[in-house]
Amino acid sequence: MSDLFKGISEKVRAQNPTIVFPEGTDERIIEATSRLKKDGVLKPVLVGNKGEVEAKASEIGVSVDGIDIFDPETYEHFEELVEAFVERRKGKATHDDARQILKQPNYFGTMLVYVDKAHGLVSGAAHSTGDTVRPALQIIKTKEGVKKTSGVFVMVKNEEKYIFGDCAINISPDSNDLAEIAIEAAKTARVFDIDPKVAMLSFSTKGSAKSPETERVVDATQIAIEREPGLTLDGEFQFDAAFVPSVAAKKAPDSPLNGEANVFVFPSLEAGNIGYKIAQRLGNYEAIGPILQGLNKPVNDLSRGCNVEDVYKLALITAMQGLAE
Repeated sequence: MSDLFKGISEKVRAQNPTIVFPEGTDERIIEATSRLKKDGVLKPVLVGNKGEVEAKASEIGVSVDGIDIFDPETYEHFEELVEAFVERRKGKATHDDARQILKQPNYFGTMLVYVDKAHGLVSGAAHSTGDTVRPALQIIKTKEGVKKTSGVFVMVKNEEKYIFGDCAINISPDSNDLAEIAIEAAKTARVFDIDPKVAMLSFSTKGSAKSPETERVVDATQIAIEREPGLTLDGEFQFDAAFVPSVAAKKAPDSPLNGEANVFVFPSLEAGNIGYKIAQRLGNYEAIGPILQGLNKPVNDLSRGCNVEDVYKLALITAMQGLAE
């Protein structure tokens, strides 16, 4: 495991937070939570029928001894969750609606986080991003002053750590969205002990080209600076001008970034998704995420193609986010 995760493991283990996994019968989830329990880094909670979870664990030769398994059908505090859900939805769901909705694992698990029975949630191994994120947006909701959640990746190779966003959620962010993504990405960076230096990316550096696309990034830069004047942030930048000091000296000599950016805000989901995959596949960076940011409490989405290691690591990250709240 990389030094990044060794450090996270140590911090998380000291607090032993609770993370809920709605996909309790998925083999990868069972194996990862068994490891997390054995390693003593956090307290996992599996959602599902206890007999089915234990049968699947036995089938794959994994122990779930000591792991809490909560079944919406038999959970002793279920009616408390129903009441809290109805109140949270403010007239958009009746008690009968709530009882049906909360039998869905992701809604049930998200409510456990909302009522402080868990510090965070990890799902997505067997569910779509929408199925994971929708309950979070309806129940946990975004932080005050944040209009939209966004998704970033931590790109890691040896001692290098960078934040790339938004690579997961917002297809065509406007200037306000980009500014918000930048500010939240800086907060995420601090969770991972990265002192944020934020670059607002485009195909232009400081007016070298002009178009509605570049102006959107210019405007976003100004909005972000006005909202967070103490944040080291600049734009608009081509990637090389943000990352290579010698290029920065020529293209943007007055920038506070000095070619040392470590948080990169892409102008669109298209650009962000392509960018992180190029770094991952050609640059051999490990892409950790997507990590959802901007929510009141952490909920994170696995890829349906994830492996046990992905589950383990995202659980650690989710726990780290929970401790940082």
